[in-house]
Amino acid sequence: MKAIRINEFGGTEVLKMEDIERPVPLADEILVKLYASGVNPVDWVIRSGTNDSLRQYFTLPMTLGWDAAGTVEEIGCDVSDFQKGDAVYGVPNFPGDGSYAEYCVAKATQFALKPSTLSFNEAAGVPLAALTGWTAMFHYGKLKSGQRILIQGASGGVGGFAVQFAKARGAYVIAVASAQNLDYIKELGADEVIDYTTQNFEDLVSDVDLVLEASPIRDNAERIRAISVVKEGGIFVTVNTDFPFDDELMETLANKNVTGELSANQPRKDWLEEIAQLIDEGKVKVNISKVFPLQDVAEAHRESETWHVRGKLVLEIKKENSEKLSVL
Repeated sequence: MKAIRINEFGGTEVLKMEDIERPVPLADEILVKLYASGVNPVDWVIRSGTNDSLRQYFTLPMTLGWDAAGTVEEIGCDVSDFQKGDAVYGVPNFPGDGSYAEYCVAKATQFALKPSTLSFNEAAGVPLAALTGWTAMFHYGKLKSGQRILIQGASGGVGGFAVQFAKARGAYVIAVASAQNLDYIKELGADEVIDYTTQNFEDLVSDVDLVLEASPIRDNAERIRAISVVKEGGIFVTVNTDFPFDDELMETLANKNVTGELSANQPRKDWLEEIAQLIDEGKVKVNISKVFPLQDVAEAHRESETWHVRGKLVLEIKKENSEKLSVL
């Protein structure tokens, strides 16, 4: 099969199309014939090799990509909830062989039937970003109906899903983004919007139950600003798990009686099923910024590295109408 591999860390020039053996699923895994893969910042961060906390987990050569949509090609002997031909979406094994390829394997618990209202290209833009926001807000952040949440980086892939999930769960959403994205996050359902380029959110907001740091900024001084708007007993949660809390931030959390959480993404089938239901009910929309053919992966990475992508970037691996799909 064809796959985009890296044999060394570096710039986009290290992304190479190669022919490799098709993976074989273990007893608790599925083999997925891929139609599309999402592109996420973690992909090019890993490719560059500049993040020491991530780099230690990887062995080269490797296939990038941790967003997948396709059909089940084979199932392991212990898998009972999928059958060949099922249209699915989810997260490949991490670290391992990723989704920039014609096939990938994954634990069956990391995939679910894809939302029926989405194309494969659209579905591939969901899993990693959506699960990252879901894990942070509901598992670590304990967000409940009626609570108030401040979301930083609300126009990005994670933030955009977070705004919609929070609204679907009945929360009051205050979203922070740049001026050109304020109308967009209003459309996603934000109750209040703040332009971080001209406004200080701490002058406008106070006593929120939860702050979600979904922006790419890694600055503990900025985190302390965010904690200042959390009410006593509230929660500050960040998806930037590679950037730990420093001593000053820990002291600030303790003094305000605020819980601080580094939210590690959990690729769970039951959460993917809940997300698919919200999408099919029309409560969550998937915004695809641009679709690239697999061979243009370097261009997709360069686009992602600008940090100015609204929504998701997707690699199309196989045309959806290239063969007859099984009817679910």
